[in-house]
Amino acid sequence: MQDKIKRYKRLNIKLTPQRIAILDYLEGNKSHPSAEQVYRHISKQFPSISYATVYNVLNVLVQLGFIKELSIDPDKKRFDPDTSQHHHLICVKCKKIIDVNMEYHFDLPGEALNGFKILSNQIEFYGICPDCLKKDMH
Repeated sequence: MQDKIKRYKRLNIKLTPQRIAILDYLEGNKSHPSAEQVYRHISKQFPSISYATVYNVLNVLVQLGFIKELSIDPDKKRFDPDTSQHHHLICVKCKKIIDVNMEYHFDLPGEALNGFKILSNQIEFYGICPDCLKKDMH
C-alpha cells in the first residue's frame, strides 16, 4: 500500500480519498473502463462524487501519462491504465477490449510517411469474442 501511495504522489496531484479510489480502481484494470463505469464503481464508495469530478480526474491522469485515453469505442471514451506499447482485440458485439502484448512492426515507405516521424503505433483487431460467439450458437 505504501509503494502505491508513493507512486501516486509522483503524479503531483492532491491525493483526496476519491482520487485514490479512482487510481486504485484503474490500477491493473484490464477492462478498459469508460468514465461512466469508473463513476458507477466509485460512487458506491463515495455517493456524493459527481460524474464531472470523475471525468476531470481521468482527463488529468491522461495528461500526466498515468493512463491512456482510447477512442476505440465510437460511443464513448475508454481508459487504459496500461501505458506500455500494446494492441487491442475489440468485440464488435459487446465492445469488450482485450490487450494484445505482442510487437508488430510495419515498415511504411517514405512517401507514405509524408514527413512524419513515427513514435509508436496501436493496432486494433475487430472481431467477435468467444462469449458472443457462444451466444450466437444458442
